[in-house]
Amino acid sequence: MASVTDTGSEVRAPDHAPSHPVNSGTAPRAASRRRVRGVPSPLTLRILAVNVLALLLLVGALLYLGRYQDRLVQAELDALETEARIFASALGEGAVQRAADEPELGQESYELSPELGRQMIRRLALATETHTRLYGPDGRLLSDSRVLTGSPGKIEIQELPLPPSGDPASRAVNEFYARFIDVVPSRENLPLYREPPGHAAESAAPPPNVERALAGENSATVWRLASPVARSNLLLTVAVPVQRYKEVLGAVLLSRSGTVIDEAIRSVRTDILRVFAVALLVTVLMSLYLAGTIARPIRKLAQAADRLRTGHGRHTEIPDFTRRGDEIGELSGVLRDMTAALWARMDAIERFAADVAHEIKNPLTSLRSAVETVSRIQDPARRDKLMAIIADDVQRLDRLISDISNASRLDAELSRAALEPVDIGAMLRTLADIHRTTAEDGEEDEDGAEAAPSVVIEPPRGGSLSVKGLEGRLTQVFQNLIANALSFSPPGGQVRLAARRTPDGAVEVTVSDDGPGIPEGKEEAIFERFYTERPAGEKFGTHSGLGLSISKQIVEAHGGTIRADNRLGAGGETIGAVFTVRLPRP
Repeated sequence: MASVTDTGSEVRAPDHAPSHPVNSGTAPRAASRRRVRGVPSPLTLRILAVNVLALLLLVGALLYLGRYQDRLVQAELDALETEARIFASALGEGAVQRAADEPELGQESYELSPELGRQMIRRLALATETHTRLYGPDGRLLSDSRVLTGSPGKIEIQELPLPPSGDPASRAVNEFYARFIDVVPSRENLPLYREPPGHAAESAAPPPNVERALAGENSATVWRLASPVARSNLLLTVAVPVQRYKEVLGAVLLSRSGTVIDEAIRSVRTDILRVFAVALLVTVLMSLYLAGTIARPIRKLAQAADRLRTGHGRHTEIPDFTRRGDEIGELSGVLRDMTAALWARMDAIERFAADVAHEIKNPLTSLRSAVETVSRIQDPARRDKLMAIIADDVQRLDRLISDISNASRLDAELSRAALEPVDIGAMLRTLADIHRTTAEDGEEDEDGAEAAPSVVIEPPRGGSLSVKGLEGRLTQVFQNLIANALSFSPPGGQVRLAARRTPDGAVEVTVSDDGPGIPEGKEEAIFERFYTERPAGEKFGTHSGLGLSISKQIVEAHGGTIRADNRLGAGGETIGAVFTVRLPRP
């Protein structure tokens, strides 16, 4: 029959937590953290903010359209310059007359005819819808397509801003857009153009690009209007010299509003905003869905954990999301396993407390009976016998309390201590040497006594037998197993220690004896707390029944297993017991 001899040091046991959950002072704070119904969770708001912000940045970059506007402006200027060259060529051929001054000998001189120039300018401008002006070589305005001259006088044509259209909301949107396009992209760096009044146009100084055209260069300029016309504050002007046989006779200036450019940009931006509206709707819906698949399960897990903390029963379960196959499912599984482990630990604490109360009650009952009896007995011999019983019970209580203290602090120590490499082969050799030295000292002190069982260690197999663990606690395991085997071995018997490295890298240690073996069906029961069934003739109360339980607890804390079996002879008879300890690879 297998039991244990305890070899651990005596240390005070830490106080255990109560077996049932208790409401702590943190309950009000936990309640205050509960989300108000109907209010989006912070996680949902963060997911929405991140996704919508990324979309806004993308759309903002698309709406900028700076390069697109530059290409449109350049294309419009190229088209306007082509028209200006055509106008200049036509004027150079059809609006030129001989100069009134007497030319030098052998040379002809030409000049622009204001009347012919006005007629041609008016006809050309009607076909192209551009504001066309003709300047003489001195920079004086000769003709303007928006000024009609006749016998009654002059009629000036002015392009007025478009009247407001649509409902107030549409007008507000248009006004906002008009302000927006002036900022994105910025047009503040463009030169400001101010149209001179009609009566002062002829005497006003020509624009700078006209002066360059009179010098023989083509000139194109983009202006910013102080008063936008037709919803555009852009004005494009191109000045081209009017030449006759390479002689500069004047300059033609074409100007056109940037309405076409703004309408093209508006159209592109409208399409982008439509796509953005759809993308924003999809992003919000997907964000809410994503937040729901993340925040809602986490909230359920938190609420279940809070109910579990504040409740007094086991009716609350952690929701099972393991089928999701993601991190939340993994968290759910871990929380469920942790809860199950906590309940198992609480059950173990309750059983441990009940077992301790039961084991302590037996010697206390014996002590009370002996104390009550000793005062009534007059016979010295019987009184001495009762005093001896009282002393044995006190020793039994002291040993039991020491073992309980050692067992109760074991969990805390195993959870805090850092694992280090431990050489199992060297440990077994040391334990065998200690027993051999102790046995030899005992033989010298007790001559003629029967030979005590010996400890024999077989050479380790499989190379290094190093594992990760706590050396002191692993030593306690093998001390318990060796002492247990010695207590059941007959005089002259052997306790054999063997260790090997298995093919999967684990270390396997066996401790076998020549004793009576383990009763059938008790191979698992011998590892229960306070279980003891000692050899015949051994003094009662010598062992507390905690040694094998502690050994199993230590081995399992190292991720290993411990097993007890009977050794069978050739005929199938029991010839001893063997304990197998398996520790995982480091």
